[in-house]
Amino acid sequence: MPDLLTVCPAGAIPDGESTVVTMNDKDVAVFFHDGEYFAIDDRCPHAGSSLSSGYVEDGVVTCPWHGWRFRLCDGAWADNPKVKTGCYKVQINDGLVQLEVPAKPG
Repeated sequence: MPDLLTVCPAGAIPDGESTVVTMNDKDVAVFFHDGEYFAIDDRCPHAGSSLSSGYVEDGVVTCPWHGWRFRLCDGAWADNPKVKTGCYKVQINDGLVQLEVPAKPG
């Protein structure tokens, strides 16, 4: 069973918004969009902006600095899916939003 990191109670993140948690020394943005939770790295790989402050529409978050768009479902850049940011599994357990914590590289 994977290690889990509790983010918040289910329902605490309004639709289209996010919160940020630190996991394995990295900031991760957890979004609630259209009834689902998604988690991707909070830093845009282009220039390092916080994706959690971006605009969410149709399952895509737009970076507030330069408009790069990332799919919430898999972290892929919507305009060139070869470029990706980290993406993490989210679970709801006992009314809590939790991230599956990947093993630290070794």
